[in-house]
Amino acid sequence: MKLTDLKYVSEAREKQFNKMGIFTQEDLPRLYPRDFLDLTHTNSIFAAYHNTVILTVCEVLSVEVNRYSRRPYVKALCRQGGGMFQAIWFNQPYVASKLTQGEYLFYGRVQNRYGTGVSMVNPTFEKCGKVHNLQGILPVYPLSGTLTQGAVRTAVRQAVKNVSIASAIPYALQKKYALAPLKEAYYKLHNPASPQDISLSSERIAIEEYFLLVSAFKVIKGDGEKVRTNAYSVSESDAEEFIRSFPFEFTDGQKSAVNDVLRDLRSPKVMNRLLQGDVGCGKTAVALTAAYMAVKSGYQVAMLAPTEVLARQNAAQLAKYLSGYKTAFLSGSTPAAEKRAVKNGLKNGEISVVCGTHAVIQRDVEFKNLSLVICDEQQRFGVAQRSALTEKGENCDCLVMSATPIPRTLSLVFYGDLDITTIREKPRSRQDISTSIIKNSRYNDMLGWIGGEVANGRQAYFVCPKIEGDDEGTVMSVTELLEDLQRALPRVRFGLLHGKLNDKKKEEVMSAFRNKEYDCLVSTTVIEVGVDVPDATVMVIYNADRFGLSQLHQLRGRVGRGSVKSYCFLLSDNESEQSRERLAVLKNNSDGFAIAEYDLKLRGGGDFMGTRQSGRILTELKNLRFPVSAVFTAKAISDDAFSGAFDVTELRRAALDKYESLKDVILN
Repeated sequence: MKLTDLKYVSEAREKQFNKMGIFTQEDLPRLYPRDFLDLTHTNSIFAAYHNTVILTVCEVLSVEVNRYSRRPYVKALCRQGGGMFQAIWFNQPYVASKLTQGEYLFYGRVQNRYGTGVSMVNPTFEKCGKVHNLQGILPVYPLSGTLTQGAVRTAVRQAVKNVSIASAIPYALQKKYALAPLKEAYYKLHNPASPQDISLSSERIAIEEYFLLVSAFKVIKGDGEKVRTNAYSVSESDAEEFIRSFPFEFTDGQKSAVNDVLRDLRSPKVMNRLLQGDVGCGKTAVALTAAYMAVKSGYQVAMLAPTEVLARQNAAQLAKYLSGYKTAFLSGSTPAAEKRAVKNGLKNGEISVVCGTHAVIQRDVEFKNLSLVICDEQQRFGVAQRSALTEKGENCDCLVMSATPIPRTLSLVFYGDLDITTIREKPRSRQDISTSIIKNSRYNDMLGWIGGEVANGRQAYFVCPKIEGDDEGTVMSVTELLEDLQRALPRVRFGLLHGKLNDKKKEEVMSAFRNKEYDCLVSTTVIEVGVDVPDATVMVIYNADRFGLSQLHQLRGRVGRGSVKSYCFLLSDNESEQSRERLAVLKNNSDGFAIAEYDLKLRGGGDFMGTRQSGRILTELKNLRFPVSAVFTAKAISDDAFSGAFDVTELRRAALDKYESLKDVILN
């Protein structure tokens, strides 16, 4: 059904929907809301926590316009009860013409900082006494171009009524598991009458999606495993001898992981294994052992990393521990002559191991006898990228690594195409990291203490969430932070690192920091992945409430990598109960898997499961808030469906139609 058949959807508006991947009316119900505005009751602005979003009633007393400052603004002086506050709109001069004295409904974010009073930034508003649009529970959708929330809401609501939405779950199983009709769930998600409508409809839709996903795995994976063609000659004693070359003793988890890899390489089927573990658990040492098994048997190895900084770090480790074999590094910034030499060496077999970034995947990179592919930080790569590399050899074995802890109970669904090894222990040499939540009143004391640490030869990271600040003034940019820190600590040498720097500049900054040319590094989250600087013992994270717990844990893992006691400071002025509870979990817990379990309970399965690296599979589900139990319910229903009691012909077709790209995931 065409989008232009909907009321108010012109050809111009249709093009805007097309940019969002929506081409028919059937696509619109799957445009899941990214949030909901609960306008069922009003709150007092003076009772609201900092950074919370509320609906409130107030009286506008006067309006001030400033068009000539660096950031033009409109400011309204407002009264609520016996208190006064300001509402401010940045870069929206037209607001002044819409505001007059009188009573208004304001909906927006509250700024309630100690010592600066209460304000509201960029609120939506309408005058009291009219028919309100600010009422009920309204879905908030992702937008593109000139599309407005009102236009999208109208189109989605029409489409949900028009299109046919049928469940792929056999009717008998729908009754057994007391599932509501799927179309009803979509209707209530886009037209919720209560918070319960949102949670129940999200859960029902998630069950349907994961039922089809798990069913697709069952259909495809059964006969899809490749038969081994590369024969490895390495033995247990060879592996043990190589392990003894490390300056530390492998943990039981690392030894078990090596045994899993060795068993895979001897099996009649090609290895396709995920090696997951917490920050600093020693996954790289296991990967180096796997690489040794391949080169010792006469084959080539390719190791892929998401950033040049991490790729160079891994390449240095490979060169150190595989010193008897020729290794090489390849990235987009590698000089042309060096690139040609590396490519020739890989093609004629002179180079046994190459480590690099996406440059390794390029079509003109050929291997003589590639047998093992290692992908570091698996979550940063799409399936097509992994497949492009494995296809450069014949039936390559594949070992992928992830330092993002995944609760064990979800691993089967989240990585259904991979066998899974989990390392839980950390090497004995690793130091615990002391984590503290720092209030504004202690900020200067913290900086003074860090200055003392730097004077003693230690290094520190200062991380903020964005390259640029925001109009609300709630997030500081990395450049603003750098300037502030240079003023506060004039004797400290600071480096700056962020995502807009080219790869060559990033590597220069990281190398300078690693070589102690900088004492401190001011950065965005580009340092989250795999960076190893043993002398870095302090991590400071600004606006910590804006990060997920697992990401905070990853950032914290950049310190504590040497033998010296390390520290992590979490800075946040968000005083909401949920924010305090989340940060307290990180402060009191060093187990990444336990943190991931908590994060999962707090945020629901949608956020956690919604970034599966297999093309665009399920990415839209990140907006759904559903309990993790929905995933297990889906698996139980799928097990029932394939038990032999049902005709699964239509189910097989539906699962494959929906997740056809899984063939690349599993069969490649």
